[in-house]
Amino acid sequence: MINPLIEKEIFTQLNKLSDEQQQQVLDFARFLAMKNPVGVPGKELLQFAGTISHEDAKIMLEAIEEGCGQVDLNEW
Repeated sequence: MINPLIEKEIFTQLNKLSDEQQQQVLDFARFLAMKNPVGVPGKELLQFAGTISHEDAKIMLEAIEEGCGQVDLNEW
């Protein structure tokens, strides 16, 4: 059942978005509605444990800290 207040707010926000952004919202809503999301069980990923070198892991960690720690309030 749809909460009328949430539905109204969703429509209000959707009206502010471009067609592309609206499609992203639709894609995300469809993903959330899936009973069994597509993915890989963690057990299958264990084969990759330890395959990244310490140097590569350090480079990735630095890139994440540098790029993901910033917020652009004017992005949307």
